[in-house]
Parts: sequence; C-alpha cells; structure tokens
Amino acid sequence: MRFIKDLYLSNRFFAALIACGLLFVIAFFIPVLFIPAKLLFAIFILLTAIDFISLFSIKEAFFSRRFMAEKLSNGSENEIILYLENKYNFSVNVKVIDEIPHQFQKRDALFKESLKKGQTKKLKYLLRPVKRGEYEFGAINIFISSIIGLARRRFRFEQGKTVPVYPSFIQMRKYELLAISNRLQEIGIKRIRRIGHSSEFEQIKAYVPGDDTRTINWKATARKSSLMVNNYQDEKSQQVYCIIDKGRAMKMPFEGLSLLDYSINASLVLANSAMIKGDKAGIITFSSRISSVLKADKKPVHLQHILELLYNQRTNYQESDYESLFANIRLNINQRSLLVLFTNFESRAGMRRQLPYLQRLAKHHLLLVVFFENTELEELLDSKPENTEDIYLKTIAEKFSYDKKLIVKELNQHGIHTVLTPPSKLTVNTLNKYLEFKSRGLI
Repeated sequence: MRFIKDLYLSNRFFAALIACGLLFVIAFFIPVLFIPAKLLFAIFILLTAIDFISLFSIKEAFFSRRFMAEKLSNGSENEIILYLENKYNFSVNVKVIDEIPHQFQKRDALFKESLKKGQTKKLKYLLRPVKRGEYEFGAINIFISSIIGLARRRFRFEQGKTVPVYPSFIQMRKYELLAISNRLQEIGIKRIRRIGHSSEFEQIKAYVPGDDTRTINWKATARKSSLMVNNYQDEKSQQVYCIIDKGRAMKMPFEGLSLLDYSINASLVLANSAMIKGDKAGIITFSSRISSVLKADKKPVHLQHILELLYNQRTNYQESDYESLFANIRLNINQRSLLVLFTNFESRAGMRRQLPYLQRLAKHHLLLVVFFENTELEELLDSKPENTEDIYLKTIAEKFSYDKKLIVKELNQHGIHTVLTPPSKLTVNTLNKYLEFKSRGLI
C-alpha cells in the first residue's frame, strides 16, 4: 500500500503507452508493423520496470527539511529555506511542492530542480503574512524522477508545523540596527537639532574640541585656568504610552495590512526605540472598552511582554469609547507622559465627537494623535474625469482629502499634536515626531 501511495505515473508514461496502443491499431491494418509494435511495447515495459526498481530500491533515498524562524514577522518578508539532499547513486529530477498555510492563498509554491548523485541544494522563497495569529504549514512534497522519466516517487517531510505570526519584529530590529550604526537617515529618520538643554545636569568636565561653547562654565574655568564646560545628559525614564484604537475604523486595509496592524507594528518599533533611549514604554488598547493596559517600564524583559500583548489584539467592529479611555488614563497614569494615540478620523464630525476627551488628555499629558491618509484615493485624485459620474467621484474624494487637513488644523488649534501619514510611512513619521519631542525637551 505504501508503494502505491508513493507511486505517480508521469505524462511521458501515458504518452508512450498511447503511442504503443496506436501502433497496435495501425498494425491491425498493416500486419508488417505488428512485430515492431510488440518490440516497442516490450522496450516500454522494460524501461518502466527499470525506472520503478531504480526509484524504489532504496528506502531512504532522499531527504528534505524546512528551515524557518520560530515565529514569523507580520507585514515583513520572511525567508523560508528548503534543504534538499539526493541519496540516490544517480542524478534525479526533483519537483518540490511546499504546503504553505492557507492564509496566503497561494498554490504556486512549486520548484523544479536537478540534483546529481549525493548533491545537496537549498531553495529559498519569501512569505509576507498580513495577519497575526497561528499559521499551519503542511508537508514538503518531493516528487523524484530519473532520466527515464516514466514514473515518479513521492516523499513527504515535515508533516504539519504551526508557526505564530507576531507584530513586525523584523522591522523593529532593522530600526534598532540602523540606530546603532547611525544610518537612520537612509530610511527617512531626520537629524533634529537639539534646542536648549535638558534640565538634568551631570558634571563639569574639561573642554574638548567639538563641545558646545555655550556650555562653558566661566567660574570653573577661572578656578582651573583652563576651559571647563557643563555636561548635561538627556532626561530619561519619561513615560511613553502607545494607545491603539481597535474600533471598526481601524479595520480598513491598505496593501494587505489593516490600519490596526500598521499601528501595532509602529507601536512595537516606537516602544523599543523609547526603551533604547532610556524612556519607559507602555501599551494601552481600547475600543468600546479598555482591552488591555501594560504599565510603562524599561526592563529588557518588558519588550517581550509588549510583543506578547500586541500579538493577540483584534478589532471588534464597535465604536471606540474615548470617555472610558480618558477615565482609565486619569486613574492609572499619574506622571505626565507622552501619549501616542493611533486612530483614524474620516470626517470632522467624527473627530469633534471625541475632541472634548482629547482636550482633557492634552491638558494633563503630551498628546500626539496619529491618523491616516487614504492613499487609495490618490489615483482617483490624479485622474482626469471623463463624465459626470467621474466628476462626482473626484469631488467626493477631494472633500475627504481636504477634511483630513482640516482635522489636523483644528486639533493643532486646541494644542493637540498630530501626524497625518500614509500607512506605509507610519513608523518613520511617528519616530520622527518622537525624536522631535525629545530634542525640544517636551518629554
């Protein structure tokens, strides 16, 4: 039974069988062809037997394995490696079908290779998940054929493997490495000139070329008879809270990812960056009620807590309750903090309903409201209308786009900082705003 399950006949087998059958039919009318037909059929049977024996004579004649990370990164390209090893004593043709999770809706994970005797090879391909959760990988199906090519033998490896998809830790690590190597400008992070100094004095030290001459301490200079400067350090241990709206407005998808997933990925990067700079990072998620609160901290293990919390967040398609958000923040956050609110306002009326609560938050904390441009409207805004319906649609699109700008202006008038950004640039624009606040000494 095992032999039958793993045996597959190729197109070449059926083509040869049909050719023999046709030759026998023709030989019925032309008897002289009967002997060549029998000879050809005998050769066909012999080659088929040789092919079967060569493929099935060795029990473990091939090996394959899938190499991948223990968890995948949402919204990022994740590398999958398939290792192939030919243990036959002859060259084989290999067809590889990897059973990838159904969430990708891909049926083309098919690879064709040729491996010589004892040869190994690695196949690489990329997967980009757009939803968090558990992904089930199936088996690696290997179909082996010899140079004769009349039959194939199937091997199955790695049968069933569940892999979790977490918020984009690949993106987080990328920003972290670029920050360490001072290359953040390559991805749009601006160098922002520091205005003034932190109020936290550290020490008086000898002047070295490159120190800010405005920090010269003239009294200490007179006592030491050499230039001395005041040394300041950045204020640390400030609290940064990423507040993620999980209401129905955040379910809107752009390039496969929902606004909620964009916000979760940006929150992870921002929290990690804040902790690197010595600040404390916390997370609050809410919709019709407060879903989860993770107190701000900066311990190394805290990043893993953030990752685990963000992994399970889902929209519930309900209206977000900003009143309960305000009440929870007033109750649980006593120290003045930076609140980065990831939400989405599609109309001025929708924003004005929440404006009283945003004003109250801004009174006690430094509030940054981050919401999204509708990039799907860009093509419509740039198009030339050809009929009345096109004019109507373009007019509506322009109104939506203009309303977003008016929302920014109105929030700024009430002392609320804003970032209006395309979803694809959310992380960069949010980080730039955080660094701007740090440079201005606002937090």
